[in-house]
Parts: sequence; structure tokens; C-alpha cells
Amino acid sequence: MSGKKIFPGVYKINGRLATRNSSPGFKVYDEKLIFDKGVEYREWDPFRSKLAAAILKGMSQFPITEHSRVLYLGASSGTTASHVADITGDVVYCVEYAKRMMRELLYVCERKRNMIPILGDANLPATFARNIGRVEVVYQDVAQKNKTEIFVKNMRSFKAEAGLYAIKARSINCIESPKKVFREEVAKLKEEFTVLDEIELSPYDKDHILVNVRVK
Repeated sequence: MSGKKIFPGVYKINGRLATRNSSPGFKVYDEKLIFDKGVEYREWDPFRSKLAAAILKGMSQFPITEHSRVLYLGASSGTTASHVADITGDVVYCVEYAKRMMRELLYVCERKRNMIPILGDANLPATFARNIGRVEVVYQDVAQKNKTEIFVKNMRSFKAEAGLYAIKARSINCIESPKKVFREEVAKLKEEFTVLDEIELSPYDKDHILVNVRVK
């Protein structure tokens, strides 16, 4: 078995995406643990993580490094956020609105000590900004209809240099074709950012794209 680094902190081992487990022996979503040359990795399932899907589908640049402070909006139960926490040695601020999901997230944060849980509304960054300060990267995967506005607002509020934004077409407009919705939302992003990647996530996620941006 031999691992290949494809981005800082992101590996391919026997064709499967993985991150080095920062909490050895701990699984978040019953993912497979892989051992390579004495190191423990967690398989990163692209059917459970839009970020993993985007990497496998050809993301050209990856903004998260071992020194990145990350604001994760829509952390849910911590599946993708836990892999981000494996990658960076710095803090991952995990904002989640649903109290039910927050209970599951808290359990993960107890083991992944660089994950900080925040019960809050991504649409209102001022309500949780005092707990954070500046971050380098914003990752967003939320269900609100005005998700592009929310993403832009948080990028500005926290002076982030880069952002990763998962867009579900049906949560914005369930009548228009997904391609039209994506085109309109990406056009809004291009007013503020340089778009590095616009990755369609099928077959891992239907009617989703992940957009990779940098501040101009």
C-alpha cells in the first residue's frame, strides 16, 4: 500500500481519498481507517462529502493548508468538517443552526480538539463574529435560499482570502433548470471574487456544484 499526496493534508491511498487521522482510532461516520507505513488515515467518502467529491472531480487549487483558520458554515454533524480538521493544524470554527445536529457535532468536537462548535445562523455573522476574528478560508454548505448572499457576507465579515461554496440548485429555485441557477449564482460571485473552479458534483451529488473562489 502506498499513499500519494494530492494536496497538503489530502492523500490518495489505493485510489481512495483520505486524510491523516488527527484523533487515531476515532471514526466520525463509520468511515474506513487505513494504515499506511505506520500512519493512520480516514477514508474520505465523496458520497458523504461534497468537498471530497469536488477534489476527486478535478479541483485545480486547494485553499486549505496546515496553517489555515477555517470558518465552516453548515457544519451539520461534522462529517466534512472533521476531515478539514485533519488537514489544518489550526482552528475550524463550525457554525450550525439546527440544535439536533449540534448535539452530534459536539460529540465530534470533543475528539477533534481544533473543531470549535458554534450554534448560530450563518445569515447573521455579527452574532457569532466576536467568537472568531479573522479566518483565511470560508467553507459554506447551507440550505437557505439566499445562500450566495450569505457566502458573500461572511467572506467580507471575516476578511477571508479564499472560499469554497457548495450550491444546491433546488434549494434556490426548484422550478428553473439547475444549469441556469448555477450560471446566475456564479455570475454574482464573479462580481466580487476570482472563480478558480466550478465543479459539478454528479454522480456523488445530484444538482450540486462546488465553487472555489479567491478574493480579487
